[in-house]
Amino acid sequence: MLGIFWVVPVAGIIAVLFVIYLTRDVLRRDTGTPKMAEIGSMVFEGAWAFLKRQYGTIAMLAVVVAVIIGALVGVLGGEKGIEGMTPLGIAWRTGVAFLAGAFCSAISGFIGMYIAVKSNVRCASAAQRSLREAITVALRGGAVAGFLITALSLLGVTAIYFAYGGAKHPEIAPHLIVGFGFGASFVALFAQLGGGIYTKAADMGADLVGKVEAGIPEDDPRNAAVIADLVGDNVGDCAGRGADLFESTAAENIGAMILGIVIYVVTQNPAWVLFPLVVRAFGLISSLVGVMVVRGKEEENPMNALNRGYYVAIALCIVGMYVTVATMLGNNWLFWAGVVGILTSVAVVYITQYYTEPKFRPVKRIAEASRTGPATNIVMGTSVGYETILATAVVIGIALLLSFWKGVESGVPGGGVFATAVATMGMLMTCPYILSMDTFGPITDNANGINEMAGAGEKVRHITDRLDAVGNTTKALTKGYAMVSAGLAAFLLFQAYLDRVSFLRFGKEGMFTVVNLALVEVFVGALLAVMLVFLFSSWAIRGVSTTASKIIEEVHRQFRADPGILAGTSRPDYARAVDITTRAGLREMIAPGLLPVIAPVAIGVLFNLVKGYDAAMVVASVLMVGTIGGICLASYMNNGGGAWDNAKKLIEDGQLKDEKGNPIRKGSFVHAAAVVGDTVGDPLKDCAGPSLHVLVKLLSTTTLVMCPLFI
Repeated sequence: MLGIFWVVPVAGIIAVLFVIYLTRDVLRRDTGTPKMAEIGSMVFEGAWAFLKRQYGTIAMLAVVVAVIIGALVGVLGGEKGIEGMTPLGIAWRTGVAFLAGAFCSAISGFIGMYIAVKSNVRCASAAQRSLREAITVALRGGAVAGFLITALSLLGVTAIYFAYGGAKHPEIAPHLIVGFGFGASFVALFAQLGGGIYTKAADMGADLVGKVEAGIPEDDPRNAAVIADLVGDNVGDCAGRGADLFESTAAENIGAMILGIVIYVVTQNPAWVLFPLVVRAFGLISSLVGVMVVRGKEEENPMNALNRGYYVAIALCIVGMYVTVATMLGNNWLFWAGVVGILTSVAVVYITQYYTEPKFRPVKRIAEASRTGPATNIVMGTSVGYETILATAVVIGIALLLSFWKGVESGVPGGGVFATAVATMGMLMTCPYILSMDTFGPITDNANGINEMAGAGEKVRHITDRLDAVGNTTKALTKGYAMVSAGLAAFLLFQAYLDRVSFLRFGKEGMFTVVNLALVEVFVGALLAVMLVFLFSSWAIRGVSTTASKIIEEVHRQFRADPGILAGTSRPDYARAVDITTRAGLREMIAPGLLPVIAPVAIGVLFNLVKGYDAAMVVASVLMVGTIGGICLASYMNNGGGAWDNAKKLIEDGQLKDEKGNPIRKGSFVHAAAVVGDTVGDPLKDCAGPSLHVLVKLLSTTTLVMCPLFI
């Protein structure tokens, strides 16, 4: 039965070889004119300098946190439920797992960003020849990150599971490796926050000083913030999102394995614990085929080509799910639970496209509202953002109810909860393809900027403008995918927390199942959780505003100091603008990054010190309600921000007409209003919103690791 497990290392190795093939294919392509190559080199240098400084800061924090975690869990927590293991043994295992997860997450971000930056200029060059070639370069460049990240996640969890005794003790090892998910979450949050603050501050600075004040084009080389903006697309959308989805797959994989322990104890069949690893391996292979079948056509919407590859991946994932369930679990009800998860990812793609693509009503409404100024644009965009919460909540709710019902009907002990884990793993099967489409976005965005700075003609800009608009949609649907997967995983990880508390308190899972909101301390915990979500968002958005002010001041200073910059006779000091934004962005990421790590632990320890309160239940309410609040707020931010962005693109493409039927273009009052709306949405969709995905899962991994302190 477990012979199928060999698909895990085989798929991991195939994915790594596929990444090597894609890397060689992309890097051998033409880099365009000397001017394009020079711009690409400046972007690479800026992105590399930012990441080195950012990950240097994160590394110091990670080492300190690893030591603290080991000391708290091993010495103060005691871990009484793990037999035959000393507190010191638990301490070092937890600390090492944390550092391993942090390291793999950081490596994922670094390598993904490196190839993405190298792909930018090659995509710009390809666009000068054909749309089809540009699509191929952008998707394959993005796939390097997508497949490397998911392969590292799969192989990393597998390796540490067996290193910690999973072959002999499947019921214990998943509890020991939760630190791996915590480490990945820790790095992902700082990577997403730091990159998000940087990229949106640079974007706001470039837009407000360039397009709004100086009246120059978006990526005009006279604007000192332009290179910083192009750098930001890579460190935020590539490195940050890569670390985010590495953390998603790792943490949710471990949570599903913990839920499988309940059934393993009854059946003594380790397949229930190993199932999440195998089904993700089939997802890697399915997504690989999906990427390779993408072939763009010159006159069609590039999104159609990407969707075709996605449908192929989905079909193969369903086949892979059936083979895995039939071979390992032998229960068709659980197969249908997996199909629910797979189809949920399809629903997310359509919902996100509806709310963020220019051809649908929500974006058109925002563009129409721009006719009367920025205020009505912002009000309409806010309305659209809040409306998206309905679809998000309904999709997550239906997926959980359907999968839970299938699990109950399966007749397996604990099958209802485990079926939600199967659905979550089903949704994550297409993660490599979704992440490839996500990185497609910043690659095409940078290609557009490089072509404008290099003085490419209108025909080439039309191609990269089309790709850039599609890239906005792919980035938005990736955020929607990450958010809904976080919603499915929230129930999974919440149940894993309850099982872990049961394991530590009673010696076996399934004994701690009720969180009583009628208890005053539990209600207060829930209240604090919602506060935490909004406070975190406030600090993240404030970080963008503060950092943007710094770069705006610098661009103004350069304009004043050298009038030749605006005249086009002098070159701006791009490096100084990048450095100022880097230092300010990294400084602003510290406080919001530490908040979701410290707050749940502090709440749990505080209530544990007060006699008569059940601290474990209080923390459960923090986890449950904080997750719900985070998902809803992230939905508003991600989709609202994406809609604002594409409303601006719709106007720039001339799709909005004036009263005489003439296209409304850049530089008009209507366009300026749309730019303001886009600027408001930027820190929401590219900083605070994506960071909330990580916060939701960081709450889970933090409480999973630290729950000995609450018992």
